[in-house]
Amino acid sequence: MKIVTGAYGARAAEYIELLGTIESTSATDREAIGTWAARVDGTILDIGCGPGQWTGWLHAQGHAIEGIDPVDEFIAHARRRFPDVPFRSGTADAVDIPDGSLGGVLAWYSLIHLDPSDLGRALAEFARVLAPGGALMMGFFAGERVEPFIHAVTTAWFWPVNELARRLETAGFVVTATHARTDPGARPHGAIEANWRPGGASATPAA
Repeated sequence: MKIVTGAYGARAAEYIELLGTIESTSATDREAIGTWAARVDGTILDIGCGPGQWTGWLHAQGHAIEGIDPVDEFIAHARRRFPDVPFRSGTADAVDIPDGSLGGVLAWYSLIHLDPSDLGRALAEFARVLAPGGALMMGFFAGERVEPFIHAVTTAWFWPVNELARRLETAGFVVTATHARTDPGARPHGAIEANWRPGGASATPAA
């Protein structure tokens, strides 16, 4: 995680300029995330919020939301740009929020650099902080197999949509929708919507 955080910190200004506004996001993604958020009952946590573009956008739509990110440069920028929105340092596997206190977790491309062996810890943390029936929305790079690739910042991972959905089910979530597409000039995109189901499959971190 320190390697990933340092790599993004070193290129934070470049990242913010290229990708740090809601206008730089896909209109399809905005529709999907906006529709998902409208169904969330309770506070949303934007995990790996980066410069805060999604957090600020959802806050402007009236959602109770907080953003966390391990990159200090991103948090500083987000606080300046969206002073009415709470932002703080945090990671996907240690969000420092009471059990069962959230209505939703947005993990939009925030787990792409996570080694597959560490995914279970993050999903268990999502399950811990979500209220029963709480909603999860994940975005990621879709591929035919779980494998690393050279990302512009640091190593990232492709996930087959069905395999990531299986990992969510193993962690105790109910997958409610999956999406996949490939935009011109971009890597394949995947998204999964799920709800936390207490008492379902074990939320013990999977290998």
